[in-house]
Amino acid sequence: MKIIYLAFLALVSISSISSTQTDRYQTRTGSISFEASVPTFEPIKAVNKSTTVVLDMKTGNIAALALVKGFRFPIALMQEHFNENYIESDDYPKAILKGSLSDFDANTLSQNISTTFIFDGTIELHGKKKIISFPILLNPSGENIKLESNFNLKPADFDIEIPSIVSNKIAQEVQVSVNAILNKK
Repeated sequence: MKIIYLAFLALVSISSISSTQTDRYQTRTGSISFEASVPTFEPIKAVNKSTTVVLDMKTGNIAALALVKGFRFPIALMQEHFNENYIESDDYPKAILKGSLSDFDANTLSQNISTTFIFDGTIELHGKKKIISFPILLNPSGENIKLESNFNLKPADFDIEIPSIVSNKIAQEVQVSVNAILNKK
């Protein structure tokens, strides 16, 4: 009887792990890019192509993690200033997004219908957390879900100081774009 009970417990554990895995989509190769350019000055933009994004299909919870040093700029000096002077990536190595999709319905996605949901949650950057809300488009395709989003952030909201000597060369609002292909896990 004990053996049957242990076998049943093992089967339940395995099936719950399997069902948890099939209810989650994720990637480690998501892309976050940002642009803080202003007209008539050198473009300020970067991309990070190794962002982790996880979507829980049962709850609509979503999380993303990007290592700040993973952002690549077209000009090496910009990347150095970004990491050392502005974002201080040695002290604040991660950007973290956590929250949920309002009115999330996984059945919509199972019907291969592109749907825009509103993300409500927090973003943590430069040691500061901010409540944030923005649209996210989910586009299912076979076993994958394509995620796209655009939103703006203000460096001042995260206590990122821009020296007055360059403040007119950097936008007050940074345009952020997120693109990821989430795979069923």
